[in-house]
Amino acid sequence: MVRNNPVKTALYFFLLIATVIGLSILSNKIWVTGSEKITVPEVLVIEDEMTIGRFGQANSLDGQMLKEIFSLETKSGLEKQISEYGSAEQVRSLVVKKTALLKEEADKNWKKIAVKFLLWFVFLMSVFIYLRKHKATPVVRNSLLFISLSVFGVIFGSDPAPMGTVKDAIHLFATARTVFPPRMIALTVFLLMVFLANKYICAWGCQAGTLQDLIFRLNRDKNNKAVIWKQFKLPFVLTNTFRVTFFFVFIFIAFLWGIDIIEPVDFFKIYKPSHLGFIGGTSAGVLILASLFIYRPWCHLFCPFGLTGWVIEKISLVRININYDTCIACKKCADACPSTVMSAILLQDKKTIPDCFACYTCRDVCPSGSIEFSAGKRTKPPADHFKKKGR
Repeated sequence: MVRNNPVKTALYFFLLIATVIGLSILSNKIWVTGSEKITVPEVLVIEDEMTIGRFGQANSLDGQMLKEIFSLETKSGLEKQISEYGSAEQVRSLVVKKTALLKEEADKNWKKIAVKFLLWFVFLMSVFIYLRKHKATPVVRNSLLFISLSVFGVIFGSDPAPMGTVKDAIHLFATARTVFPPRMIALTVFLLMVFLANKYICAWGCQAGTLQDLIFRLNRDKNNKAVIWKQFKLPFVLTNTFRVTFFFVFIFIAFLWGIDIIEPVDFFKIYKPSHLGFIGGTSAGVLILASLFIYRPWCHLFCPFGLTGWVIEKISLVRININYDTCIACKKCADACPSTVMSAILLQDKKTIPDCFACYTCRDVCPSGSIEFSAGKRTKPPADHFKKKGR
């Protein structure tokens, strides 16, 4: 899959995008379910001496909904006074919370989710074991990325995804002041993956991340040089400042107005094309094109989980480590690294280390075999290590 011809590179790029979109449309039709549509009036009618039954009639809530919201055990519970559940504001809060959770529940295909998580574990463990003993050659890397985006994106769809566990949890709490327990379990599992092996879920399992990564790799030759135009390494201080600012703006607007500003531009919707819309389609197109020249732009600039994972990866058990006893200070690893992270790791001259996506590029270009993806604390280079080596 490594190409050094701009025309062939462009052809493979368009073929990849067409395949992802086309097969995603087909996949969405296969997975479509008739899940219950739960709606609640924006303004609830609550009157004095109102029974639960009358409350349901006034607000178009059926018996099953009322049973779930008010935890009714028998039909006679419909005769209870609504005032037994507190003031009008307390009842309103209860209804909003319970219906929000019911909507979350009704929207999930639990069998599909269970299978997807099982496949994540199997795939990521297989990749980890294989790449511990083998080089991630361009063909191997691109093949693994393509398998990942095909399985976890095209076949199993945009949800669940690491980003949604952060974004949707915040938005749900902002609008309904509640949390959806299964989502928090999923978030914990994803963060555990980051903790165990440096951002491995982002590197090899995230359907949006692997698509961007593969696009970027298609525009590289066997020497890690761009085929079409140039590839740029944006300064981490710029990307992370933007990502942090975007994250807090998202939180602020979610709590102030209940609006999810990420939803319209959610890059994961590339696997749900019919839900993109004009804004989503435009933003996805920009990000897809940008991925040819910038490594994982969505991850570095917008993704809430990318930001959260970046914090957790500081304590990851397994990470990129350098043996400075054998390092010849050629800096080929930093040159080949698709971002600025290897320069920061190599020199250890900055307190803030950028996101590392465990892509193994640095390890595989190292002529002295001094780089490993292993457990243990990173060591700093000896004083004047690079000066002594003539660099």
